Amino acid sequence: MLRTATVLDLGAGTGKLTRVLARRYARVLAVEPLDGMRTILERVVPEAEAFAGGAESIPLPAASVDAVFAGQAFHWFATDAAVAEIARVLRPGGVFADVFNEGEESPDLPPEYKQRLEAIFAGPRTGAEDDQRIAVIERGPFRDLHTDTVAHEQMQTRDSCLTFMRSISYVAKLPDDEREALMAELGALLPPGDYRFPMVATARWAVRV
Repeated sequence: MLRTATVLDLGAGTGKLTRVLARRYARVLAVEPLDGMRTILERVVPEAEAFAGGAESIPLPAASVDAVFAGQAFHWFATDAAVAEIARVLRPGGVFADVFNEGEESPDLPPEYKQRLEAIFAGPRTGAEDDQRIAVIERGPFRDLHTDTVAHEQMQTRDSCLTFMRSISYVAKLPDDEREALMAELGALLPPGDYRFPMVATARWAVRV
């Protein structure tokens, strides 16, 4: 895809993927429904154009973007209605990309911190499973579904580990007082240091017919 392209980061969160897109493409739009996350995005990626909105009601004209990226977000809105809306804003020949990281826990994390994370994530899973995400794309006006994976590692400091935890949906959706109490608890369990996370990045993309 040309560097002159206009691209959309859908469910952009705090702008982790938006920052990467802004380094590559001429015009980057970002749609994020949560005010708190969008405020951070606007601060860290001022060159992107940020909008309040959701995947089933994207505040953009029809056929206005060359690509739509969903970074670690598509499982929240993998519905036929959202895919139809993604197709609406894409130009014919444009690309929809579902991009996500999956990883193992860091072997460097202290046992108490790992146990607390396990408790946080022990609740019922929400969002679409992988086979559901594939199926909903295949039902839409797309062709040539491709998947690529890349193994990599992430090195994080104590601060970046805690920032990541604050940004994930399990934590971000909590009421303010509960979220801050949880973050204080996690901070007390995690000493300063560097933490290695083995990861696999997956990019699944399809072309709008």
